[in-house]
Amino acid sequence: MDERVRAIECLYRDRFSGYCDALATMTRDYESARDAVQEAFARALRERRRLRSEASLAPWIWTIALRVALASASRRRDVPLSPDEPTLPEPERDPALAAAIRALPPRRRLIVFLRYFAGFSYAEIAEACGVREGTVAATLAQAHDALLAQLQEVSECTS
Repeated sequence: MDERVRAIECLYRDRFSGYCDALATMTRDYESARDAVQEAFARALRERRRLRSEASLAPWIWTIALRVALASASRRRDVPLSPDEPTLPEPERDPALAAAIRALPPRRRLIVFLRYFAGFSYAEIAEACGVREGTVAATLAQAHDALLAQLQEVSECTS
């Protein structure tokens, strides 16, 4: 079996649900996110020879999944897609957290979702977003500080 096939299958087993969770923050729908991620992995298997290096596998498949979701949303007008402004798919489960995340700038919000919903490493986020790893680290630190401040403020108001 081809090494790339094995790597794609391993990534599928390890990250499928994380990719779905992260993409659902943009599609606002788990079913369409799941469909897009499945199609992305299928395309990755077919087009595996295009991959530059195995280190790029996770961001490459993420990019394919995002493109699939965008194409699907443009065909079906009933499915909103907001790739620049991810949000919790079920904000009613934790309104304070949803509000705190919505208050983050879009780029910061995307990096938070890629890290904590898709399980991307700093290097994978850097490649997917076209920034340096140090920028990812700084952005996450800023996001953590902002989220902590927002959630503490909400906590003080409800106490």
